This record gives sequence, C-alpha cells and structure tokens, in this order.
Amino acid sequence: MAVCSISIVPMGQGTSISGALSKCLRALDEFKDLKYQLTSMSTQIEGPLDRLFLAARAMHEAAAATGAGRIYTTITLDDRRDKEVTLAGKVAAVQKKLGK
Repeated sequence: MAVCSISIVPMGQGTSISGALSKCLRALDEFKDLKYQLTSMSTQIEGPLDRLFLAARAMHEAAAATGAGRIYTTITLDDRRDKEVTLAGKVAAVQKKLGK
C-alpha cells in the first residue's frame, strides 16, 4: 500500500476553485477501495499504487471537465515497500516522537 498527496489547481476560471475541486473529489469517490482525507491544501489518499495513479488521473480529468484552460496538478507519493504504510500510521509515528 502507498500514500499519495494530490493538489489540483484548475486555472483560468477566477480565484475560487472550490467548485472544481468538489468535482475532483466526486471523481475520487468512485474509487471505493481508496481511503482519503481532504485537507486545506491537498487531498491525502492511501491505497494500492496502481489505483492511486488511476484516481489521480480521474481527479485531473474532472478538473479539465469544468472548462479549465490549464490544470496544475502536484502529486507526491510515498511507496514504502518494506512495510505497509497508512495515513494514520504516518501521523501516529510523528505524534509518538512528540510524546502525544
């Protein structure tokens, strides 16, 4: 399992992008096997690597379908192969070191 952070910025439709991003999340909802967390600056997703790539493509295309003339998408992957990682596990590891 891998984790992914994706940030999608549709351009050319004004300064607010929340409407387009809601369409991206609806596309992500179609991937029932993936867990995700929306944050203020990106969406964090966990699941099999091949499914993460497919979901990222679907989200990117959903932004394009809103009429955006340009889409700037940033994807960061953590594909750890020596043990399974999860979004919650990554946070817990840091909190443990903080004594929380």
